[in-house]
Amino acid sequence: MADEPSLVIGFDVTRTQAALRTVPECRGALGQLVASFPSGRMTDRLTAAVPIDGFLSSLSALGSWPRPDSVIWEDDFRLLVTEMLDTADTAEKLLSGSPDEDTVQPESVLTQLDDDWNDLLTPFQLRDVARLLSVGHGANFSVPGAGKTRVSLAVFSALRRRGEVERMLVVSPKSAYEAWQEEAKECFSTPLDVHVLGKSVPASADILLVNYERLDRALAGLSQWLKAAPGMLILDEAHRMKLGGAGVYGAACLALGPLSRVRMILSGTPAPNGPKDLENLLSFVWPGHGRRVVTQAVDGGDLAHASRVLRPLYTRTTKDELGLTPVETRIRRIPMPPLHREIYDALKGRFSVRAMADRTDFEALGKTALRLLMAATSPALLVAGSTRHEPLHFRVPPLEAAEGDSLTTLLRQLPDYEMPPKYQEALSIVSANAAVGRKTLVWTSFVRSITTLQALLAPFQPAAVHGGTPDREAELRRFREDADCAVLISNPATLGEGISLHQVCHDAVYVDRDFQAGRYLQSLDRIHRLGLDPGTQTRVTVLAAEGSVDDLVALRLAEKLDFMGRILDDPEVQQLGDPEEEVPLAAGMNAADVRALLEYLGTGVA
Repeated sequence: MADEPSLVIGFDVTRTQAALRTVPECRGALGQLVASFPSGRMTDRLTAAVPIDGFLSSLSALGSWPRPDSVIWEDDFRLLVTEMLDTADTAEKLLSGSPDEDTVQPESVLTQLDDDWNDLLTPFQLRDVARLLSVGHGANFSVPGAGKTRVSLAVFSALRRRGEVERMLVVSPKSAYEAWQEEAKECFSTPLDVHVLGKSVPASADILLVNYERLDRALAGLSQWLKAAPGMLILDEAHRMKLGGAGVYGAACLALGPLSRVRMILSGTPAPNGPKDLENLLSFVWPGHGRRVVTQAVDGGDLAHASRVLRPLYTRTTKDELGLTPVETRIRRIPMPPLHREIYDALKGRFSVRAMADRTDFEALGKTALRLLMAATSPALLVAGSTRHEPLHFRVPPLEAAEGDSLTTLLRQLPDYEMPPKYQEALSIVSANAAVGRKTLVWTSFVRSITTLQALLAPFQPAAVHGGTPDREAELRRFREDADCAVLISNPATLGEGISLHQVCHDAVYVDRDFQAGRYLQSLDRIHRLGLDPGTQTRVTVLAAEGSVDDLVALRLAEKLDFMGRILDDPEVQQLGDPEEEVPLAAGMNAADVRALLEYLGTGVA
């Protein structure tokens, strides 16, 4: 037919890609066109797919289409492209420093909020709200604890008063739900209707909360909810979708993005592994533009220049602006006992004469970073227990290992022969803090390490939270409210985001750390955040086994924190990567000292 469209452009079924469909006589032209788009590909003889970000960034390639008058745009996709182009123009003006008549000043923010907004914003929060209202779509990279939730609610209040949005979808970790619910109550005199997504999507909700893990399965219902009324989409702890379209979380977020009137991302750690993370985050906010801006800014390697270039696109409150006393970060390097060292070296591939007899066994355990991280704390963690998370039980004082014993046998029975020095050090720190009435937060990556420390620190009535904890709220409440509960043991993967412990705890100990810089920074800020009493001293101690993978972790974290600090122009982030060295408390403790301490504390020992 003469009037048949030669090219139809719309969404694919995932809504994360542009779908281009042609007719047989234009098949060759489609192949040539798709080659002009980044990551474009033919999906069948007459259809191609292009990621939306790449489609928007190379939109001019459509000018080569041989029959431009017969190109059809599907309505919802045409609206998306129009909106994205307008957004790109706004971003270009921001980056060029051009004045904009729509720029909101901090002093005028309160006059733009709903009448039922309670006046509860600090000067730096007013500045952040003004910036986010001025840019339309936005990014808030303020440090954890700076009040990003409250700032977001203020932006929502102003946009709702303008009539630009009616509802808000918040994608966040489960641990952040409480903050959104409580802040919504505190900030508005007329309560907002806040719902956590259940089996169905509530049509009446002003604010709907959903976690990243559930996002993909709930995509259809959430899409309809955003289409039903003008909405604002917020990604809280947005670094969780840093993989972009290559990750499940990122793909789901990118599918929802075009359906929202306003997009906003919140993250205190937006580039934990380098510029690629930042590219994916800003491409969600400004598709077709954000990725290119980041790539161009960091291409020359001058991070100070890159920071100046990118600064107009986001707002950030630093720790210095919060007026907090800087955190004191110390690292205690602890030597491994002889048997621990021999086993660790064998796991790494350096075999003693005794280890050579069991070489196959140790090689089977592998040299992966995860296993070496475990072994740096205690090789016994690698040996399966009667249950998955069975704690290690130590004999104090330990037995003497006979020279003729097999190293594999000694590994299986290691708790009978050695007390891991990291656990000794944690015990010493917790004990010293408890003696002066200070609570301690102990971080360790592995659940079995949590249960082991829970048994070892029993005299201090420990609370413990990990992925399998039945009632984490009860454990947190006990730590916060029970004076006899002097220690909380957890892992950053479970408790590193979304909770506040700074009201009751000012000491943290890292028994181990992994390579995830963002997770490390997030966990630090559980006890160092807005609301601390002036002059409060916050102390963080990192334990590292000498001559182990802990040294590599420290080096890589320092490099990542240096990058993030430079790109965000925040010297305090850089400083956290270079903790001062400190002599271990337990360095002079022998087996008898440990036994005496445990007996004094009332712990039953073998």
